[in-house]
Amino acid sequence: MQQRHPSSACKVIGGIPALALAAALVACSSSSSPHSDPSPEAVTSFAAPASSGSLVVNDAVAANPALVEVNLAVPAGLNVPAHTLRVPAGVQVTVLAVGLPSPRFMAFDPAGNLLVGTNAREVYRYPAMGGAIVPAAAPPAPLLSGLAAPSSVAFYQGWLYVGETTRVTRYRYNPTGPLAAPEVVVPDLPAGGHNTRTVAFGPDGRLYVAVGSSCNICDETDERRAAVLRYEPDGSGYVRVAHGLRNPVGLAFQPGTGALWAAVNERDMQGNEIPPDLVTRVSEGADYGWPRCLPPDARPQTPGSRCAGVTPPTIGIQAHSAPLGIAFASSLGLPEPYRDGLFVAQHGSWNRQPPAAPKLLHVAFDADGAPTGVKIFVEGWADAAGNRWGRPVGVLPAPDGSLIVSDDYAGLLYRITGGMR
Repeated sequence: MQQRHPSSACKVIGGIPALALAAALVACSSSSSPHSDPSPEAVTSFAAPASSGSLVVNDAVAANPALVEVNLAVPAGLNVPAHTLRVPAGVQVTVLAVGLPSPRFMAFDPAGNLLVGTNAREVYRYPAMGGAIVPAAAPPAPLLSGLAAPSSVAFYQGWLYVGETTRVTRYRYNPTGPLAAPEVVVPDLPAGGHNTRTVAFGPDGRLYVAVGSSCNICDETDERRAAVLRYEPDGSGYVRVAHGLRNPVGLAFQPGTGALWAAVNERDMQGNEIPPDLVTRVSEGADYGWPRCLPPDARPQTPGSRCAGVTPPTIGIQAHSAPLGIAFASSLGLPEPYRDGLFVAQHGSWNRQPPAAPKLLHVAFDADGAPTGVKIFVEGWADAAGNRWGRPVGVLPAPDGSLIVSDDYAGLLYRITGGMR
C-alpha cells in the first residue's frame, strides 16, 4: 500500500541573523519572489576548494577564455531575433523550436521523438524525421494538456511518466498516436513553494522523484520536502533517499558508477556569494544540511544549529545561479573535451547583484568518475547589465550526437552541434 504523509507546513527558524532576516520574513514563500539582497558586508567568496573536500567554484573560476562569439543560427521560417552566444570554437547553436510555453525538461522516446514537459499545462511531442528533430516554427498540438506544471517526463518499459506538482502519472505509450487515460502512481505530493517535480528512472529500475522545499529557510513537517524520493514503478515502496536538499531540480545517473546526481538551488538572501548552489552526488540516507547548515562546510545557519553528520556537496557552483537541468553525455559530436562529461543549465539569479547570468556549464571527470573541473560551455543569454533574452533549463543528449537545450524564458529549444558530427 502507498505510504501516506502529513500535509506540508513550515515554521520559521528562530534566531536567524540580521543578514538573513529578509529570508525569515518570506520563509514560507517560494524563492521565485523578488526581494533585495542583503548588505555588501555579508559577501564571502567561495571561489576556492572548501575544507570539506568539495570542488567549489564560482563563475569567475569557471570562466572559459577560449570561448568565441557566434551568431545564434535561425533556420528559414523561424521568427527569432538576432542574438550572439559565446561557445567553444567549432560549436554552433541553432534554434530547433519556437513558441513553446515555458519548456522545461525533455526526453526522447524509443522511436526517437522528442517529448517536452512545460511549467504550464502541456506536454509536447516533436516527431523524429530521418533520425533527427526537424526545426519547427510553431509547437505541434499538445500530446497532453490540462496538467499541473508537467515539467518533467521519463520513459520506462512502455510507459510515459509525467511529474506534475502534486502527483506522478503514467500513460501506456504509443509513439505515433494518442495516449490512454493516465494512471496515478504517486498521488498527494505536497503543493506550494517550489512546484516542479522531476522524475527519473535509475539503473535499478526504480522511479526517483525530486521535491523542493515549501520556503526559503524553514522547518518542514512533511519529510518529502527538500528531498529525493524513490518508488517502485507502480508507485509502491516509498523511500526517502536523501534530504536537506533545499530545491533539488535536475536528476541524472552517472554512467559507469550508476551514482545519482542532483542540481540543487540553495537558499537565498544570505549574500551575493553565500551559499554556493550545488551539483552533487546524492547518497542513500544522506542529510545535506538544509535548513540548519550552510554548504559547502556545514556552517551553522544560526548559532547553535547542529551540523554534525551533514554530507558535503560534491560540487558547489556560483551562488544564486539556479542550476536546473543536468545531463551526463558520452561520445557527443562536439569538440574535445566536451564530448563527454556532465552538462549543467544555469537558469540565472534574481537575488544577486549583479545577477548571475544564464549559462551552460561543463563538468569534467577522471577515469574513476570524480569531478576534476568546471568550465563555462555556453554563455551570452544576458548582457553586462544583466538584461536577459533567454534562460536555459533542460539539457538532453540527442541520438544524433547533438545536445538539446530548452529555454523557458524565450520559449525556444536549441540544438548544439560541433565539428565532430
